[in-house]
Formats: sequence, structure tokens, C-alpha cells
Amino acid sequence: MEKTAKIYVAGHHGLVGSAIWNNLQQKGYTNLVGRSHKELDLLDGQAVKKFFDEEQPQYVILAAAHVGGIMANSLYRADFIYQNLQIQQNVIGESFRHNVKKLLFLGSTCIYPRDAVQPMKEDVLLTSPLEYTNEPYAIAKIAGLKMCESFNLQYGTNYIAVMPTNIRKIHLGKCLNEGDWDAVRKDMNLRPVEGIDGSHTDEEILSILKKYGITGQEVTLWGTGKPLREFLWSEEMADASVYIMEHVDFKDTYAAGSKDIRNCHINIGTGKEITIAQLADKIVATKPDGTMRKLTDVSKLHRLGWQHKIDIEEGVHRMYQWYLSKG
Repeated sequence: MEKTAKIYVAGHHGLVGSAIWNNLQQKGYTNLVGRSHKELDLLDGQAVKKFFDEEQPQYVILAAAHVGGIMANSLYRADFIYQNLQIQQNVIGESFRHNVKKLLFLGSTCIYPRDAVQPMKEDVLLTSPLEYTNEPYAIAKIAGLKMCESFNLQYGTNYIAVMPTNIRKIHLGKCLNEGDWDAVRKDMNLRPVEGIDGSHTDEEILSILKKYGITGQEVTLWGTGKPLREFLWSEEMADASVYIMEHVDFKDTYAAGSKDIRNCHINIGTGKEITIAQLADKIVATKPDGTMRKLTDVSKLHRLGWQHKIDIEEGVHRMYQWYLSKG
């Protein structure tokens, strides 16, 4: 990518999106474009078209998504599939219509089957059933990566899909336990929950947080704490994403001469895992666990020339410090 090329980062205020934005700036890219949700609703097809008409981005990084944990995925199944499909349809569709040179689509490891052999290689996609709790979200993300793959095969585009936790519940529970309502309201103002922000009453805030398993006495994390998860420091996720934009093309994601070209997405991770219980003090085992292991096989990414540097322990510490600093 040229340093002066116009690059649109969709979701540039999110954890990964903001890290990608910062990484691009640090590497000397000077023409970045971003819009907040208030400025551009990616669910609005006409608004997205108008944005592309006016800005004419040359490169697009799609880091925007409707996301949540096991509880949210279970309660709002329609929202997760509809909103993510709509965002992808609008952004990828307009990227194609506006001849974007290259697009990076950020997916999720939940696309892989619940009982996939570990570590999960890219080619286990669609080989067995998904985890039920987040199936709608996973299907939306699978559709996004297949959309990228299909545009590439039919039209010769250069769209690449990459498959990369949420510590907010622990932070809010800690603040409530300590009676730090200033910190609670500050967090709620930054990230309202179902329309409830820091301007609402104590009772309204407590009620909505309780719905998501957060009280002053405990933080309810779904499951037993036994499932293993792989964590990647957001700045390294960003570095891998920008590396792929700079050095990897669609033709590099599959073997030359392949008869059936599929599973061209790239896992981004560390290849290391820890249990959920190691990340929290209190685990209440009255809710489902979700998939027991979600460890990615990152050999494809290593072959393409990128490898992580920050291990899990340091990354978790940095992530919490990053979260606290966002105010």
C-alpha cells in the first residue's frame, strides 16, 4: 500500500480497529478515514453508499461488527446474524462497486466447529456442527469470509479474511465491589449497555448490569472456567493485519494449481492457550461453557512471514491497562 493511499478502517474506535489505526499511523500512513457509529451507520446501505461515493477509499479494513459474549449471543440471536450480515453486505458490496484495491475482513475463531480437532487449521471450516450458543454470529462471519473468497474467484478482487476477550465484566464488577461509582459511570458513558449510560440512576445501572451477571458481590462468568482460550495482544493482531495488507495477496492464501479453492482465510493467533479460570477470581458454573477449546493453528500465517512476540501473561496485563486508559 502507498503511504498516501486512502485507507478506510471500519470500526476504528473498537479494540482491534483502533490498534490497526494506530499501527498504520506508526508505519507512516497519512490518509486514514474513519467514522463513528453516530457519523455512519453501517446497517444503512444508502449511508454506506454515500460514504464510499464521497470518500472513494482505495483500501478497506472491515473491523466493525456487532459482538458480545455467550449471554448476549444466546439472548439476541437475531441481532447477531442480521446486523453482521448487513454490515458485511454493505461494506464489502460498496468496496466492490468502488473498485477498492484490497480489503481485509476480520472474522472470529467461532467460525470453526465446536468439536474441531485442536489446534484448528483453516480447512476444518464447515466440517461439523458449530457451537450452538454463538451459531448465528458464526454463520454471519462465515458468510463474510465466503463473500470475500467468492468475489475474488469470480471477479479477481483482492479481499482477504483473517480469523483472530472480553475483560469488561471483571472491571465493572471490581468497581461496584469497591463502590467506585465514578468509574462505573465513566465506563457506562463510554460504552452504554442497551441505552443505559452513566446519566441513569444507580438502580437502572445495577439492573442492567445484573442482567449480564455483574453485581457488587460477584462477577458471573458463564461456564466452569475450564475451557481453554487463545488470547492475542490487540497491537499484535493489528500488526499482523497490516502486515497482511502490505505483503499478502489472495493468490498467496491457497496452493497454486488447486482444483477447489476454499478456506483461503488466515488464522491469526499465538498457538498458545490458557483457561478462562486463570483470568478471573470468581467463576459461577451454572451456565454453559461454550466450546471447550478454540486454539488456532497459525502455521499458515507463519509461512506467510508473520509471528507474534507478546505472550499471554504480558498481553492480558497490557489489555487491562489499555481498557482502564480508554477514559
